[in-house]
Amino acid sequence: MTRPPRPRWAFLATAAALTLTTAGLTGTQFASAAAAGCSVTYTVSSSWSGGFGANVSVTNLGDPVSSWRLTWNFTAGQTVTQYWNTTLTQTGAAVTAANVSYNGAIPTGGSTSFGFNGAWTGNNPAPTSFALNGTTCTGGVSTPPTTTPPTSTPPTTPPPTTPPPGGDGPCDIYAAGGTPCVAAHSTTRALFRAYSGRLYQVRRSSDNTTRDITTLSAGGPANAAAQDSFCANTTCVITWIYDQTTRGNNLGYQGTGGIGGAVQPAVANRESVTVGGAKAYSLFIPGNSSYWRDGHLTGVPTGSAPEGMYMVTSGTHVNSGCCFDYGNSETTRRADGAGAMDAINFSTSCWFGGCSGSGPWVQADLEWGLYPGGSSSWNPNQRAFTSKFVTATLKNNGTSRFAIKGSNAQSGGLYTLYDGSLPPGYSPMKKQGAIILGSGGDCCIDNKNQSVGTFYEGAMVAGYPSDATENAVQANVVAAGYR
Repeated sequence: MTRPPRPRWAFLATAAALTLTTAGLTGTQFASAAAAGCSVTYTVSSSWSGGFGANVSVTNLGDPVSSWRLTWNFTAGQTVTQYWNTTLTQTGAAVTAANVSYNGAIPTGGSTSFGFNGAWTGNNPAPTSFALNGTTCTGGVSTPPTTTPPTSTPPTTPPPTTPPPGGDGPCDIYAAGGTPCVAAHSTTRALFRAYSGRLYQVRRSSDNTTRDITTLSAGGPANAAAQDSFCANTTCVITWIYDQTTRGNNLGYQGTGGIGGAVQPAVANRESVTVGGAKAYSLFIPGNSSYWRDGHLTGVPTGSAPEGMYMVTSGTHVNSGCCFDYGNSETTRRADGAGAMDAINFSTSCWFGGCSGSGPWVQADLEWGLYPGGSSSWNPNQRAFTSKFVTATLKNNGTSRFAIKGSNAQSGGLYTLYDGSLPPGYSPMKKQGAIILGSGGDCCIDNKNQSVGTFYEGAMVAGYPSDATENAVQANVVAAGYR
């Protein structure tokens, strides 16, 4: 029987189109300032307990500018935690957002946009006044342009909506594409440009003491030296993998001392790699290990809501055991029926038979089957990924369509394995909103995980990512330089 989906926590959404009435200039006029003409639209795109996401669009109604700074004040103690398409700083209530390399120029009548995530307590009112390069945005032009408008036609190609790889992380790229990360996990590096916190926790066997392993710097690789020092002359296991978003979707191991269950935490130093030129450790699962989180109240899509995800795994450490997954799973930790899961599977498992070759393949675990395409028949467009590092992606609109892609994580673009209709019996999806890593959905309360696999990084997003966004994430992974 198919278990009815849990009620989805309703996101709050508020939009404030601000046509501000404050006149005059504030602060110092910048060399590239607009001539007293700008308008701002500030939209709270989503809200959850203690946090929110916002998009900001600014239109230049004055002279063309070659660079910009937008300033405002938060009046209720809100703080910015992540941002994209901008460089953002905050001192007390004062916030300054500046352009990045590819969106500095705004012609007369042109617009640019950026976004951020923030934290709040009590209430979350929208800012009431903005200034562009020192000029208060009134929604109109208070003085005519001081220079002749350009006679050439302004560029018709808008600034890229997906930042190029480099300073941005995969979750910055997803957010810029309109599909923000609701969970982000990695033992190797930060997945946001500004993230400088905990990646995972290790526990040493000599005294059962734990230590959090953080990044070396904001947006940087893991501090593997801290693990080496803490775990010297003893054995360490990975007990928690921390969520890099503000939603707290941390993954705990499904065993005694963890979140409860029948398996063990993975040993922390089974495999070391290089990423971003620095040493890091993977989550290396030799079987009998799995990690889980109930995220149905903390942003993980449920029911037929669209979602996407990616992970970086290994094509050299796999087996056919069920089931090396990363993605959306049952809150019950039981096999609750078709559509109760929506997770990436990477393995040599030929679930329905008739497979060509020996894999490993990127497939979709939708519960009651690992799907290589849109049916239980073998998908001839499938291909094996045997490289040391593999990128795997899955996206599902929840009602009619899903797509799976894969690639070598060290070079090249994503290869589309399937993009089409959901299998019969899976529309609409009935996702429950838990997160699984390393096993199938019906593990591991009272049974052992049979799968083998490696996890380096991955994220889950709300919404259906565009192909361009997924391609940019793959480019970022390649630029990270896994070795």
